[in-house]
Amino acid sequence: MNKIITYIAVFIILIGVGFWAKNKFFPPKNQCVVVKIYDGDTMTLQCPRTEEKTRVRMYCIDTPEMQQKPWGKKSRDVLREMVALGETVRLEAMNKDRYGRVVGEVFYKKQSLNLAQVEAGQAAVYEGYCKNPEYKEAETVAKKAKLGIWSKRGLHQAPWDWRKKKKANKKS
Repeated sequence: MNKIITYIAVFIILIGVGFWAKNKFFPPKNQCVVVKIYDGDTMTLQCPRTEEKTRVRMYCIDTPEMQQKPWGKKSRDVLREMVALGETVRLEAMNKDRYGRVVGEVFYKKQSLNLAQVEAGQAAVYEGYCKNPEYKEAETVAKKAKLGIWSKRGLHQAPWDWRKKKKANKKS
């Protein structure tokens, strides 16, 4: 009887060590390390099983451009406060955009950083690209509370319009 219990205990320990070693030496493909945060909706991640770094455009959101001072810098800084360089995040990739960036949702400690940016009033919902109603609900709450970009009216509330206007000015 004692031999059976010993065998069972050893078996359980070996299974535990096996799971630990698998995650330690072969991390899940979508567990990535934050290498750089460019602005409020774009970051570079180092993901396992690839030598190349992955540039990620955060799904569902659009934040003010860095040239839209002070809004762009503030949005980037809030994201940097949510997750530091070197931290491990989970990337749920959806597709690629026309610039070759992975479009996806980034999670840190089970929290969607994409949604957190909207909730903090640092991002507008990119409606043409967002199918998740939770984002629009979060944006409505942030607008009512006049958080972040919603505290003062302007093109920083619609970064896509600002980019369009900037592009039109370059042509003239």
